[in-house]
Amino acid sequence: MTDGFESLDATAQAELIRKGEVSPGEMVGAAIDAAERLNPEINAIIHEFYDEAREQAEGELPDGPFRGVPFLRKDLGAGMAGEPMHLGMRALKDADFRCPVDTYLGIRFRDAGFVTIGKTNTPELGIQPTTEPVAYGATKNPWNLGHTPGGSSGGSAAAVAAGIVPVAHANDGGGSIRIPASNCGLVGLKPTRARTSQGPLIGDAVSGLTEELVVARSVRDVAAILEAVHGPAPGDPYFAPPPLRPYTEEIGADPGNLRVGLAVDRFGGDIPIDPVVVEGARAAAAMLEGLGHEIDTDVPVAPEGEPGGPFDVVEMFMTRWRAGQTAAIQQFSLILGRELGPDDVEPLTWALAEAGRKQSGGDYLNAVALHQSLTRMFAMWFEAGHDVLLTPTMGEPPPPLGTFDDSGPDPLEAFRRAERSGIFTAVFNFSGHPAISLPLHETADGLPVGVQLVAPAGREDILLRVAAQLEAAHPWADRRPPVWAGAASPAG
Repeated sequence: MTDGFESLDATAQAELIRKGEVSPGEMVGAAIDAAERLNPEINAIIHEFYDEAREQAEGELPDGPFRGVPFLRKDLGAGMAGEPMHLGMRALKDADFRCPVDTYLGIRFRDAGFVTIGKTNTPELGIQPTTEPVAYGATKNPWNLGHTPGGSSGGSAAAVAAGIVPVAHANDGGGSIRIPASNCGLVGLKPTRARTSQGPLIGDAVSGLTEELVVARSVRDVAAILEAVHGPAPGDPYFAPPPLRPYTEEIGADPGNLRVGLAVDRFGGDIPIDPVVVEGARAAAAMLEGLGHEIDTDVPVAPEGEPGGPFDVVEMFMTRWRAGQTAAIQQFSLILGRELGPDDVEPLTWALAEAGRKQSGGDYLNAVALHQSLTRMFAMWFEAGHDVLLTPTMGEPPPPLGTFDDSGPDPLEAFRRAERSGIFTAVFNFSGHPAISLPLHETADGLPVGVQLVAPAGREDILLRVAAQLEAAHPWADRRPPVWAGAASPAG
């Protein structure tokens, strides 16, 4: 009854269950079978909840839109009380740290009807655009096992790309939804700042850099899940404006004739941008033009601060990111009841935290203020008559595993190398605008390449309408990686 389940998105799986053609137990069991076959190849799932999931699927489930659909949650954010929560850290793994409470987002995923079969791998503290933590080892890209699936939601993206589950939880502080989506041929939406709640454990991580949602194989799944989990929760410091109508109503709706700005190099500065990602963005612009949208290549919105100068937005991101790691080390020292030292974390984590200790509160506030000015600059560009900004998702195709090695004499070199992956994504964590990566391109040897669309703050509806239009005109649902749940055996 579950043959071919791996080809279905979450909406289709839920519909089969709703019609009684497949039971939740059968669907969840099929996902677990796929996980047991494929996870040894890709190392995406690090905490297995297989027995609990089977029991849950056979019992009473919330009557949400995804009742009985198998799901995975990233081991960073969206936890439930009593579950392992290690954030890629050896110290938390060694201490067998458990989530102390049900998070609001975890509850909303549960109430939507999802059955969580496990938790997925993440780099330590979500720092890197790859998923290679010392604590749990490298996650491999199902499209090519020698390449990274991205980070920090690489475990989730690898599992979805391999067909183990149709969707999985992800979050994004500099591209951590969109980068794995690009590397793994998936859809990844970073919502508007404060669209989803990170409470009760977190108010706004690093002054609002991070957002949470999922990686998925279809735009309609993203819309339906956003509809199920969006909105403020008690104690949130602020929240995004409510949508104009349900997000699910945007799928198939006419986006109208949009004015789309194309930026393929203005974000790069001195960072080299691979021609294949530029080719992908230009091809997407041609697709949009063919659908009746206007393409504008004069896009004076990209940050151009002099490196090392007072308006260096990349350095301002580093100021905030360093402070975030300093705070994390302090928080987990308190939680574990001892001071964490360099032997407890990876070299890059410690180097960032040490650098963060040398910054002042004024440095941090100035960085936030500069990024807020960038938000206003983008807002004015949209207000001047643009509907969408189109860019490559990343500055490069999926890099090989080991590209971001931090074991050398200067661990920070790994983070500087990461700028090439995140040069088009992190800026919209600064600004808070919604941004979506779509799997519209590929390299000559078949590796996925994503294209990013960005809309005004609060306007996920625009992104969902045009993304669904592109999906219908240029579908990607039939693309399959070599490591795939429907294959006779995993790829070696």
